[in-house]
Amino acid sequence: MASKPIALLSVYDKSGLLELAKGLHESGVRLLGSGGTAKKIRNAGIPIEDVADITKAPEMLGGRVKTLHPAVHGGILAREIESDQQDLAAQSISLISIVVCNLYPFSETIAKADCTLPAAIEEIDIGGVTLLRAAAKNHARVSILSDPKDYPSFLQNWAESKGVVDEKLRKELALKAFEHTAAYDAAISDYFRAQYASSELSPEALSAPIQRMPLRYGANPHQKPAQAFVQSGKLPFKALCGAPGYINLLDALNSFALVKELSEALNLPAAASFKHVSPAGAAVGIELDDVEKKVYGVDDLKEPLTALACAYARARGADRMSSFGDFIALSHECDLATAKIISREVSDGIIAPGYTAAALEVLKKKKAGKYCVLEMDPSYVPEKVETRQVYGVSLQQNRNDAKITPDLFANVVTKNTALPTAAVTDLIVATLALKYTQSNSVAYALRGAIIGLGAGQQSRIHCTRLAGSKADNWWLRHHPRVLAFPFKAGVKRADKANAIDLFVSGEVLEGGEKTQWEGLFEEGKIPTPLTEQEKKEHMTKLDGVVCSSDAFFPFPDNVHRARKSGVTYLAAPSGSVMDKECIAAANEHQMVFAHTNLRLFHH
Repeated sequence: MASKPIALLSVYDKSGLLELAKGLHESGVRLLGSGGTAKKIRNAGIPIEDVADITKAPEMLGGRVKTLHPAVHGGILAREIESDQQDLAAQSISLISIVVCNLYPFSETIAKADCTLPAAIEEIDIGGVTLLRAAAKNHARVSILSDPKDYPSFLQNWAESKGVVDEKLRKELALKAFEHTAAYDAAISDYFRAQYASSELSPEALSAPIQRMPLRYGANPHQKPAQAFVQSGKLPFKALCGAPGYINLLDALNSFALVKELSEALNLPAAASFKHVSPAGAAVGIELDDVEKKVYGVDDLKEPLTALACAYARARGADRMSSFGDFIALSHECDLATAKIISREVSDGIIAPGYTAAALEVLKKKKAGKYCVLEMDPSYVPEKVETRQVYGVSLQQNRNDAKITPDLFANVVTKNTALPTAAVTDLIVATLALKYTQSNSVAYALRGAIIGLGAGQQSRIHCTRLAGSKADNWWLRHHPRVLAFPFKAGVKRADKANAIDLFVSGEVLEGGEKTQWEGLFEEGKIPTPLTEQEKKEHMTKLDGVVCSSDAFFPFPDNVHRARKSGVTYLAAPSGSVMDKECIAAANEHQMVFAHTNLRLFHH
């Protein structure tokens, strides 16, 4: 007569336990149980043996050791092969066919306000996790029940199959067990990361490299708690001053990736000005001429302009309205000249691979000492695979590690094929900016800097128009009348930027808004609007601009609109059914159009 199949039951959550035990017993299954599980079943009048009956060893260490024994795990892990059966026979170990197990409530324990470290440690399940993993590993033979919701369907399957559990069900139960232990381990590591490796801990309490930084809240104040962390190694940045928020870090990490790539691609210092996870501006360190110094508001800076300072002046000056309250990224150590420029601007924070002592002293004075200054490890390389969660669903992909090099623009499809080095530089700047801009996106660039960026639009033409209008306004800020604006003494930089933006955009002002605008200027010297003829004449001087798109142009209207903003050089992936028409439009304007093989959507 064949021996009865054995089920081992060891659970914390005893929901549905008695019904399961009763059903298994009535189906001829021999029951083994540990501690409180066996007691509950036995008290209900259902026959069950103690695990100690097969291990010949009592529970010990206050219950810490119950099921950790070869008689248990040999019975679970044994395969249906001759050598395994011989080992079992030699040790008088019986096969275990069903394991019912769930774990101590670690997450519930640590959620309590009065939870202590010793209390948390005692809720770390050892034997249960081992049972789950052992049974799930050997699911070719063993059924593992880790969720009480599965008890009824399992009993039905067991009865209908006469004890031969369906292979599909065993696989499903094994997967659930593996997910159960993975989530359990994740909760434990998350807790101890906060206890031993968090940035707010004192040096005495810190027991490992910093892996975690608590945040005040997430994207909005009601989204608490929030944190930034890595699961291995150390956090690649640290706060030298202030404390970053959730959106600050989205901007900081995306912008640093951009400037690092820009610098590597062009061998120049790079800077970016980020707002809400898209660049308001980005640039490399090309020297500013006298007009540019005035346009970017650094003509009066006493400190000599370094290449890095020029890069940030260009990045900030691309779209001063969008850059208000920006997060700054620098590819190189922040020097004094760059810090001096930043000290004048309204900004939320900065990330850079280092700071000179003089630069750090300047930055630490911003926002009454609360300005966020992050130091990034320049050697950090993120994991190849990235994961994000949306509405409870995890999405995973390989990180966008595509390199933007001059070769990307080699496939010129227009009659005009002349692509000078300066234009290639600008195409790299524009295209790399798109790589880190919310799609759809189109970028215009000139002299190593973004001058207009259209981000996050559902239609391509609206991206092109938005970027073009920003480029137009950028160029109108170079108009001699704008450069000679007679502002009153003491007018703030932000107010000047807003006044200029209203002027060059042709916004019609009325009432109090008009009065406020006029009040910024010296008495009797209020600027009169630029005429359409003045604008037109000035716009004809804008030429040699590049325009790059993160995906193909679906219609030639994009080409025609780009040309209106001085675009001579275009880059976009091919693949549109209207590619020929777009090329024809570029030929009409004697433009150079490079078809790339790279789409750069970013979300």
